Amino acid sequence: MSNTLKPAYILSFFVIILSAIASAGGLFISQLYRDNDFITRAWFGSDITTLFVSVPLLALALRLSMKGSLQGQLLWLGLLGYMLYNYAFYLFGAVFNDFFLVYTAVFAISIYALILALSNLPVNTYHTRFDERTPVKAISVFLVIISLSLAIFELSQVLTAMILEKQPRVPPLIFALDLSLIIPNMLLAAVLLWKRLSWGFVLTAIMLVKGFTYGTSLVISSASMARFSLAGNWDGLTPFYIFIAVGSLLAAWQLLRNLRSGDISNL
Repeated sequence: MSNTLKPAYILSFFVIILSAIASAGGLFISQLYRDNDFITRAWFGSDITTLFVSVPLLALALRLSMKGSLQGQLLWLGLLGYMLYNYAFYLFGAVFNDFFLVYTAVFAISIYALILALSNLPVNTYHTRFDERTPVKAISVFLVIISLSLAIFELSQVLTAMILEKQPRVPPLIFALDLSLIIPNMLLAAVLLWKRLSWGFVLTAIMLVKGFTYGTSLVISSASMARFSLAGNWDGLTPFYIFIAVGSLLAAWQLLRNLRSGDISNL
């Protein structure tokens, strides 16, 4: 295990424990959430994804990264990105509840773990470890399609709400995080990856892992809302969520399978 990455690894361990506690609490503690039924169903889907998908994957990625796996490193970074993004919603969007300090801790620790990890990884040499056959252009196009689709959909809602002087149908926090963090970083990742720059590979891996995990969360949340709503209607964007989740998973697999493994100390 690299000594320079040890602080980030230790923080990641706490992210795993605290996110497991937060998601398990949301699923098994009755009346924890004080939001309306629509938002509570969204938390339910997110908790399922976090507890049964993201937490085990983060534990696996952390173990692989500690053993020197380059694939494990990128997966680890992507899952820390998911935890940061996901718990930003809980911290800033949920009605205050008994797990507020847990959400705060997961959000803050994820930020510092990412900073310490990226500061101590030999990011500028990553491009040398990817095979020339890596489908960088196809993955870049996929990222552009996702980012522009999100931008058009969300900006149309924001501008409509502003013109009509009405509140948007969904919490503005979604627009705030996506328009300030997700969409710009996806576009940046696409451009840098197209040019085969090291930061393009790293940022793309982070965005694809986030796309898979959060896309999965949105699909589960949509199913939960349909199951518990009187009309039984699914979110009309569910096919798009599936496209994001499945497409991100396939793109991440194509990216990582073309990464030559090896001891990170040799980079």
